[in-house]
Amino acid sequence: MPFFSLGLEPALAQAAANLGFAAPTPIQAEAIPPVLAGRDLLASARTGSGKTAAYALPLLQRWLDRADTGPRRTRALVLVTTRELAAQVGEVLRSLAQALPRRPKLVVAFGGVSINPQLMALRGGADVVVATPGRLLDLVDHNGLRLDAVDLLVLDEADRLLDLGFAEELARVLGLLPAQRQNLLFSATVPPAVETMALQLLHDPVRVDVPTPDDDAAAPLVQQRAFAVDEKRRTQLLRQLMKTEGWKPVLVFVATQYAAERLANKLHHGEVYATAFHGGLSQGARQTTLGEFKAGRWDVLVTTDLAARGIHIDGLPVVVNFDLPRSAVDHVHRIGRTARAGQAGLAVSFVTAAQLAHWHLIEKRQGLSLPLETVEGFEPTETPPPPAPGNGGVKGKRPSKKDKLRAQAAKP
Repeated sequence: MPFFSLGLEPALAQAAANLGFAAPTPIQAEAIPPVLAGRDLLASARTGSGKTAAYALPLLQRWLDRADTGPRRTRALVLVTTRELAAQVGEVLRSLAQALPRRPKLVVAFGGVSINPQLMALRGGADVVVATPGRLLDLVDHNGLRLDAVDLLVLDEADRLLDLGFAEELARVLGLLPAQRQNLLFSATVPPAVETMALQLLHDPVRVDVPTPDDDAAAPLVQQRAFAVDEKRRTQLLRQLMKTEGWKPVLVFVATQYAAERLANKLHHGEVYATAFHGGLSQGARQTTLGEFKAGRWDVLVTTDLAARGIHIDGLPVVVNFDLPRSAVDHVHRIGRTARAGQAGLAVSFVTAAQLAHWHLIEKRQGLSLPLETVEGFEPTETPPPPAPGNGGVKGKRPSKKDKLRAQAAKP
């Protein structure tokens, strides 16, 4: 199916091809026509499936079809969760707009850097704004931006934006927007509690669900493996597997910023070119580190869940869960950093005796059943602790405190 058959202008269809999309991905094929028709949309598809282009292409076409005269007003707003995702979405929009006969003025705004250049960029207005909620509100408070003409709102990583951590900021933003607008919600995962909140925001939406690899046996692009190992020997095992399996580059997930720095230092002292990437770094340091990793300067990027969403790294072959994720949903986002754009990839999880029950819960919720492999010389000696009451600390189907608060807030 060619892009122009979805209703896109030839220039945009060619721009999509220039980005490497030979044909529409499933999420693009299902999402673009209803967006062009002006419908609200709730869409879920695995990471790396082309969700950004699925809303960027019709967003640009809608702008191109508009014959605005007079002062420039912001018509399209894309809300994102992180600085990295904001920059990435802005890059996609700019790349697609290169092929247009006229280009929209695009401003990307996020915190962690001075607000002054962003205020300067907004002088004279902007057609499209991509922003994190907090910095967007800062710009409004500085009279740098008005949102009363927005007629297209996109929530990228909608499950996070609808979470209580963003709820107050999102509510303020929504209060600044016109009541009559088109709303597009995109996410890799849409838990039931989030879906309930999303449907309250949308008007007669089209629901698009593209199966994940776990649901679609025809597309098992992510190979998963799990290794049993003692906690104190995980670093040595990682070095060994990188050597014997030829893993390079590798994205390694840990639980905390401290753990990221500690593991990166240990690997570096062991002559592995590793560096840390986490929210404790300045925005400049984060951009530099991520750019260096993408350019091949580092063999290993040790990160927190900061890198689990919204970051695209071309040709990343291996992701390692050095520490297991907090939830089954986080597991989906982490392993989605590999096997992107139709490429195959490997996701590896290290399972210690203390985390064995937690791992089995993640397996159950993801429909997995992986054999626990061992490596000669690294056979585990630790034994699992006694079972803990409750659900073992993993987030999932049992309502959390946040879930209960959401449900209470949703009551009339």
